[in-house]
Amino acid sequence: MDTLTSLRTFCLVAELRSFSGAAGRSGISAAMVSKHVAHLERRVGTRLLNRTSRRVSLTETGALYLARVRPMIEALDEVEAEIGNVAVLPRGTLRIAAPVWMASGVMARAFAAYQARFPEVCLDLHLGGRMVNMVEDGFDLALRATRADQLDSGLFARPLADIRFHLFAAPSYLEQAGTPDSRTALLDHALLLYSGVGNAERLFAPEAGTAPRRGTINIRMRSENETMLLLAALEGTGIALLPDHLAADDVAAGKLIRLLSDQLDFTTVLHAVYPSRRHLSAKVRTFIDFLGAWFAAGSGV
Repeated sequence: MDTLTSLRTFCLVAELRSFSGAAGRSGISAAMVSKHVAHLERRVGTRLLNRTSRRVSLTETGALYLARVRPMIEALDEVEAEIGNVAVLPRGTLRIAAPVWMASGVMARAFAAYQARFPEVCLDLHLGGRMVNMVEDGFDLALRATRADQLDSGLFARPLADIRFHLFAAPSYLEQAGTPDSRTALLDHALLLYSGVGNAERLFAPEAGTAPRRGTINIRMRSENETMLLLAALEGTGIALLPDHLAADDVAAGKLIRLLSDQLDFTTVLHAVYPSRRHLSAKVRTFIDFLGAWFAAGSGV
């Protein structure tokens, strides 16, 4: 049995989580799909897929095998296309790990624009605060907003854009509590803080050269989910520290007001992170290039 065909078939089953789906996509019978997977399992000496009557899932070994094999198959497809003078079009599923604040109107427009240009790519987005293991968890790419020195040294990273955080509050909250005119004035207000930022209270310390005020910071809510903080701010619960991209649409609609923009500007860098420069597939390369150009053009504001 042709091992290369078996590898392609295994990758397709893993992507679709279905033997019948892989059979329909590849134009062979479900029984032959099963034979190709069994062929690989005999070669490696372990089970790669868990099968039940209702679902197919990767074993731990299968996930690692897929993470190693799929980039090689994609690279081979690109080489063959180049040799045949055929344009290499990105296709397949692009698994991306990203922070929760990517669930915003701004980023949805970026993703939609990418897929309008490359309609054969399915974006499989996993939004959360957890730092994923890209190889073991089977991700093609991660988007991480952090300093370069905080990234895993075993990964490659390309900076895409500066991500600025500002304070935002709803008009209803400011009408009731007043509008702060300095960082020290924040002691009079209810604050909504992202728990993923260590010692976020330092952002509200008195300005240099001013006498500290007595009092403690009134933290009304902490959350590792930036969208929850946004929703709380929209309800008038307090003043939230949020990425500009997450709050942009609500600011434009007059639902939120940005505060102290000349006094508090916390900036980090959004990086595209990937396991290897070798075998970088068309879907990963085009997505990184597209997002970099999107931000550079100011479309991400």
